[in-house]
Amino acid sequence: MAPRGRGSLVHRAAAILLPLLALLPPATPHRRRDERGLSQSTENAILLVGAVSVATIVVTAVTAYVKSHLP
Repeated sequence: MAPRGRGSLVHRAAAILLPLLALLPPATPHRRRDERGLSQSTENAILLVGAVSVATIVVTAVTAYVKSHLP
């Protein structure tokens, strides 16, 4: 028979408590981030560049039309 010392008590306590601790939920739940797509600021910058490009094309076309029809 093995001697009952302090080490065997610690081993028994660890054998009982560690599996129970593994079942506890983490203190801070991990939320998965939705990493699909671009960031909001990048998306806004791309939309702004597109809007400025369309506005520039429209202003240039209207200016060219008006200049061509002036006497």
